Amino acid sequence: MIELGKMLLGLGLLLVVVGVVTLIAARFGLPLGRLPGDFIYRGKNISLFVPLGTSILISVVLSILLYFVSRFRR
Repeated sequence: MIELGKMLLGLGLLLVVVGVVTLIAARFGLPLGRLPGDFIYRGKNISLFVPLGTSILISVVLSILLYFVSRFRR
């Protein structure tokens, strides 16, 4: 049970960090969610949002960050 508690605390902290980064990005006017490659379809009865450009950008940034973290842990 202790490991489960630690994991839940870690996931909660991760959500807090992601929320803070999102708020900071919004304050600085970063266009997350409005990048080229983010598709929005608004039909009569349906709306569909596919943040492909934002997902690729976040993936590249996280890959670089995790690469440097793994290099320093060796």
